[in-house]
Amino acid sequence: MSLETTAFVFPGQGSQVVGMGTSLCSTSDESRELFEFADHTLGFALSKIIRDGPEELLRRTENTQPAILLVSIALYRTLGLQPAAVAGHSLGEYSAVVASGALDFADALSLVHKRGCYMQEAVAEGDGAMIAILGVDEDAIRAAIAEAGGSVDIANYNAPGNIVIAGEREAVRRTARCAGGKNRELAVSAPFHSRLMQPAEDRLSADIDAVSITDAAVPIYNNVDAIRVSTAGDIRDGLKRQVTRSVSWTDTIENMTADGAQTFVEVGPGKVLTGLIRRIARTANRYNVSDPASIEHARSAIVS
Repeated sequence: MSLETTAFVFPGQGSQVVGMGTSLCSTSDESRELFEFADHTLGFALSKIIRDGPEELLRRTENTQPAILLVSIALYRTLGLQPAAVAGHSLGEYSAVVASGALDFADALSLVHKRGCYMQEAVAEGDGAMIAILGVDEDAIRAAIAEAGGSVDIANYNAPGNIVIAGEREAVRRTARCAGGKNRELAVSAPFHSRLMQPAEDRLSADIDAVSITDAAVPIYNNVDAIRVSTAGDIRDGLKRQVTRSVSWTDTIENMTADGAQTFVEVGPGKVLTGLIRRIARTANRYNVSDPASIEHARSAIVS
């Protein structure tokens, strides 16, 4: 294997777990300092929430988003390798942009904390919902959306036969019943990547404009267009638009593979993306990096 054909991918919300990344802090001074820096930057003890929970507090969107970013970047820096390309699922795109060298970690941390707050405030808790529909194609889901009525959008194209819808809670539930297949309502507090997030997108756009973004040292495949971008303007535009637009993960992985990616390393808590990539790019090599042992395993496999 070679870094020239290796891409790093970063997970989004839903991958969090109490205690994630804490083993790094006991083995790496750099990681411990990064956790302390995050607490100082945000003005509250995020590291304690990550370490001790409770789960309900970690699952709050304004905590989850900076927590996953922090753990992902700590893992990335400990891994110490530069891939040929990066991508991130939803929130994970911010980790990818930091890893690309285009966005300062402190700025990213502040942005995703605000992003979480804005998303939660855009729709009252309980008014929105997200449901994963399995085993149903896009055309059938779009037909179900039209039949059910109400404000519903396709939020995530996760993998073939794995599509997530989001919007008004009752409309989302009606759509899922119309679509058939296997349905699973997600444990989230807002309907992410739907038109209901427009107030959050409007507020976050101003904050994104206020931070410095540079051209990327490593190309990024963005969520909205699933294309390779590297200029500061394209990166900024993609981050702004992704709040209300679909996560085009299937196309992202297919395009990365078409451009030469043969190995994917999921850098962050959990193995969600590794599982999705298994369904999209069946012949690709796949690794996940979530603790010191998996870092060593992935590093030795890639650079051998």
